[in-house]
Amino acid sequence: MQLTKPQLPDALYSAAQVRDLDARLIAAGTSGLELMQRAAHATWRALRRRWPDAHELTVMAGHGNNAGDGYLVAALAARAGWKVQVFAVVDPSRLSGDAARAHAEALDEHLSIESWNPERKLNGIVLDALLGTGLSGEVREPYLGAINAINASSLSVVAVDIPSGLSADTGAILGVAVQALLTVTFIGLKLGLLTGDAADVVGELVFDDLQADSTIVEQIPVSALRLDEYNAPRLAPRPATANKGMFGRVLLIGGDRGFGGAILLSSECALRSGAGMVTLATRQEHVPAALARLPEVMCAGISSSNQLGGLIEPAAVLVVGPGLGQGSWGRALLSAAANAQRPQVWDADALNQLAQGWVTLPSHSVITPHPGEAARLLGISTKEVQADRPSAAHSLAQKYKTVVVLKGSGSLIADVDGRLALCDHGHPAMATAGLGDVLAGLIGALMAQKLPAFEAACLAVWLHARAGESAGVMGRGMAATDLIPAIRQLLEKHSPCQN
Repeated sequence: MQLTKPQLPDALYSAAQVRDLDARLIAAGTSGLELMQRAAHATWRALRRRWPDAHELTVMAGHGNNAGDGYLVAALAARAGWKVQVFAVVDPSRLSGDAARAHAEALDEHLSIESWNPERKLNGIVLDALLGTGLSGEVREPYLGAINAINASSLSVVAVDIPSGLSADTGAILGVAVQALLTVTFIGLKLGLLTGDAADVVGELVFDDLQADSTIVEQIPVSALRLDEYNAPRLAPRPATANKGMFGRVLLIGGDRGFGGAILLSSECALRSGAGMVTLATRQEHVPAALARLPEVMCAGISSSNQLGGLIEPAAVLVVGPGLGQGSWGRALLSAAANAQRPQVWDADALNQLAQGWVTLPSHSVITPHPGEAARLLGISTKEVQADRPSAAHSLAQKYKTVVVLKGSGSLIADVDGRLALCDHGHPAMATAGLGDVLAGLIGALMAQKLPAFEAACLAVWLHARAGESAGVMGRGMAATDLIPAIRQLLEKHSPCQN
């Protein structure tokens, strides 16, 4: 497989970790002003690449180092002959240290730095240098009015390090955030730039390490791993003597009356993702349709949980929940599955019943909640989940002692050991029914092929998102089945069946 060089690093950090890294670089001999100069040059280069014909810049400067970066970019633009206006949202006399020196450098270029008020007119490219990564509470005045003015201007916006108003740790918008078309971030890639609300405000994301000493960077533990084709787990090639028994049997349980399609989607994806054998346990009336659509899948019509025992015994992995419903039939089948000592993938109605507390999850399993299901599992609101997705993912992993896939923009995978992975791929066309069912079947198939639960979840989420990008090229109207051939193709490119 021909691999392309990743444009973003794999390591993701919290805001505090990046500040720690910044301090260590300064302590090792790189001055804070030098780092600020490098950040300004990185921003200026990215800006010129994105808008090569532009010649006018408006800088919106706040307080602290973020403002210092903005003043230095203004100086670079002035030297290049651009028409530059700088609006100070916070009185520059309050600046200190490196930010004050950056402000002085802007004055040396004879730039006019005016106090911001809502009557000011923005022109050209707008540079957001208002708030950095230290923001914790909701945006307040005078920044609130300045951000609203930027967003109302309809001009192209560049954010320095992070769009003002976006949490660097959680990806949540703290009341209001600058809607950037380009964000240039530095030293360490912040987790909040890739999950939650980030996709709506970050725009194109450019990273520059500011020539940071790698030996110092390696001293800082990462918060999460960004999945890409280099680090996504792989299936081993199959030996020439391979047989179906070597690659596991997946048993899929679900499909109550009126919900038969969900479990068929999971079954088809499990089959097409390399499971050695696939068995489907569903309502008897769904069996004819299942056999017509998936003749390779062994279909069993189940009316009671007593009939599951013989199907569970040879299974390597159970996938439970798609179309399961919350009636007596689904509850009985879930109870039988929960008592089986097999790794499992629980999705959809299995999660809703897990949240009710009457059933427990077997070990070495995976749950795949969307934010609403995650909220029910944690006993909080969906808004609270989305306000801090990384914390929610970790909390779910600890509460249920399992691997968690928290779905959504910037899907997160967490485990009980504290590991966290993030997938920043996907496509808006994936906002359609059935894609979660496909993902559940994919995770089950990878686990059956002997990938551990965390690794299987990581690879499945990455394949699923990349397949969505591929199918999403055609735009609206994507169906869940569109992903399955794309997943198969991507899996073969990533983990070839043969050496």
